[in-house]
Amino acid sequence: MADGHAAALAGVAADKVRRKRAYARHYWPFIVPAAVVVVAVILFPWIFTLWMSLQEWKLGQGRTFVGLANYERLLHDERFHGSILRTLYFTVLAVVIPVVLGVAAALAFHRKFPLRGLARTIFILPMMATPVAVALVWTMMFHPQLGVLNWILSQFGIPPSLWVYDANTVIPTLVMVEVWHWTPLVMLLVLGGLASLPVDPYEAAKIDGATSFQAFRYITLPLLAPFLMVAIIIRTIDALKTFDTIYVITQGGPGTASETINIFLYLNAFAYYNMGYASAVVVVFFALIILLAMLLLWSRERFKDAV
Repeated sequence: MADGHAAALAGVAADKVRRKRAYARHYWPFIVPAAVVVVAVILFPWIFTLWMSLQEWKLGQGRTFVGLANYERLLHDERFHGSILRTLYFTVLAVVIPVVLGVAAALAFHRKFPLRGLARTIFILPMMATPVAVALVWTMMFHPQLGVLNWILSQFGIPPSLWVYDANTVIPTLVMVEVWHWTPLVMLLVLGGLASLPVDPYEAAKIDGATSFQAFRYITLPLLAPFLMVAIIIRTIDALKTFDTIYVITQGGPGTASETINIFLYLNAFAYYNMGYASAVVVVFFALIILLAMLLLWSRERFKDAV
């Protein structure tokens, strides 16, 4: 009896194996197109970039294998080092300020008040514009003589500013454009989180006599942590890859005061036609993004423990 039962189980197992093999045999053609796309769009460009980073290659000239010479050059290129620092400086400001303002705006728009829907619509309008159009409008506003911003300052008796034409103010000024453009995105993400929060913890806190700040610190903030991390990750990726806004407004100037890694990469590839050196910059930039991603994941765990 036991032998018969074991034989039946063995037969069922063998039948499952046959079905899996038949499934794989009949459905593998559906996987091949996706695999080809992944290899062609993602894997091949990275392999080709790595290969180019080991070459001394200027467009219109022959290629010469130089090994790690391009990376050694990056180690001693002070202009590249400066572009990394400016990228990090720009990224920190372009992430922290929109997140803080976006949370404040979400808390404000979460409350019920007359014409709230219209106010929300007006607030999110900037993020619907393309970065190039936004950059062109702000370029006119930043003009030292004809720009509307200096005219507004003059109405309050404040001296005019050079805005993007001064090396000391160009990065904060570009961040101001990013803040205006992308704070609504953070607001929408946090607003969605606020709409999903349960009511019971707030009612219990009210009965216990908790203040509004205590309710925000110990209830709202911990519950919003996943939404905040999504907002921070999205903003970090956007800030790191920002190119069009900076290039249209300053082209990396004055001098190299706003030359981020993206601008540095673009100039080496399409102004100096040094494709090998530009490819090495891409590889290092990708490594930097991976490092920041790991740091964000670590920070997320620490943030969850802290709240």
